[in-house]
Amino acid sequence: MSEIKEILSKYKKIAMIGVSNDPTKASTIVMKYMQKYGFKVFPINPKAKGQKILGEKVFEKITDIKEQVDIVDVFRPSKEALDIAKDTIKIGGKVLWLQLGIRSEEARLLVESKNIEYVENKCTKMEYQKHFLKIRQAFPVLQE
Repeated sequence: MSEIKEILSKYKKIAMIGVSNDPTKASTIVMKYMQKYGFKVFPINPKAKGQKILGEKVFEKITDIKEQVDIVDVFRPSKEALDIAKDTIKIGGKVLWLQLGIRSEEARLLVESKNIEYVENKCTKMEYQKHFLKIRQAFPVLQE
């Protein structure tokens, strides 16, 4: 079993950093998709704190979430990844997942030193489709 498939099989609670109220944004499309397939998604967006995105209360930062978070899924610039990695360790996250185009060697080294799994430059939605639905498609798609 691939590492990615194992992660998406085992872990069902995702803190998604950078989710937007805009339904056409990649982060919002990914959140909606992951919810559809049984994942609990905690949206993180300081500008939308206290609002709801796709029925879930928005948090300012991952350290504000009171429940266990398995995957920290990042839709933010690579330069923010190290600070997010530090917060992932603080909350006891199991996986730091950086979305397409996002990479950070410093974040990788830090989380791996704490036995936290690290994924970079991959989309949770596309990986879920590939491993569980056997679909490969261009991103984004807006239909259900």
